Amino acid sequence: MEVKVFDRVTTDDPIISATAYNLIIGLTLIWGFAVNWLMVENIDPQAIASVNPWIFFIGYFASCFLGVYLFSSSNKPIVSFIGYNLVVVPFGLIINLVVSRYDPTLVLEAIRLTGLVTVGMMCLGALFPAFFAGIGRALTMALLLVIVVELVELFIFGIHHDILDWVVVVIFCGYIGYDWGRANQIPKTVDNAIDSAAALYMDIINLFLRLLRILGRRD
Repeated sequence: MEVKVFDRVTTDDPIISATAYNLIIGLTLIWGFAVNWLMVENIDPQAIASVNPWIFFIGYFASCFLGVYLFSSSNKPIVSFIGYNLVVVPFGLIINLVVSRYDPTLVLEAIRLTGLVTVGMMCLGALFPAFFAGIGRALTMALLLVIVVELVELFIFGIHHDILDWVVVVIFCGYIGYDWGRANQIPKTVDNAIDSAAALYMDIINLFLRLLRILGRRD
């Protein structure tokens, strides 16, 4: 039976150096961001918006859930990379729709801020892995609660409280530190590097989208 990535404590796969491990994480993240950038540059957001919402969201969640399952349960790098791309592509469609609503300079500001926050949280995750490991369950519970509150506000009351965006930013800052700390606690293999990058990718993109929303309200 396959062991989920962050539960792995031993491995039969070749161990690589810390430098190679971090390089693969970085290159995998860059691949995902590059794919998203190419999608934003080359896909008309109106074409995405014209798709039936039910078909779009069913496809979106099906692709994401399959991708997460593949990269989190497989110990084969190629399978994990395929799973990663099954997450990157639907996220790219959402990113395309969102950034089309904002001025490019604001998008660049959100990218820069996301990068700075990500580096800072990775440093904290490396320095205080025990702390971040201890808040993992609290982060999950907080995120689920926020999702429920947002859905209730949106579909029942038709409103959105801006403070929730800040709460989500804090949660995903915590997740970046948490996932980076976990990435450094598991065996350093090529597959684990790809899996760790996939988890960090989702944290970073969610952080970016919320920061963009906050900055958009400011302007």
